[in-house]
Amino acid sequence: MKIALIAHDSKKELMTQFCIAYCGILSHHALCATGTTGKLIEDATGLSITKFLSGSQGGAEQIGALVSCNEIDLLLMFRDPLKPKPYEPNDNDLLRLCDMHNIPVATNIATAESLVRGLERGDLDWRELIR
Repeated sequence: MKIALIAHDSKKELMTQFCIAYCGILSHHALCATGTTGKLIEDATGLSITKFLSGSQGGAEQIGALVSCNEIDLLLMFRDPLKPKPYEPNDNDLLRLCDMHNIPVATNIATAESLVRGLERGDLDWRELIR
């Protein structure tokens, strides 16, 4: 599966710690991320990550384009609903695309853990169901 990773500035450390904790599972999948988030995770875990532009430069939009083309299977997007920065990507656009294309999304660590554990068990082979 191809997993996209995005984190607002205040959630980058949480995303990095999450990826360290689930490195064993994530290592079996193709990972991509916005630039800064991807670099932090790659440096901390050694995971191979395709990095796009940083979020402020259009990285989330690049991931959104992949979602539109059905090239993303799962999105982990840790966001800060209380203190979003003006340069951070518009979450609503990306969430709308994921809804349109039936892409599972986690916007917080609790949901992310559920999805990644389901991924490990094989519960997320949902694309086979809609073919």
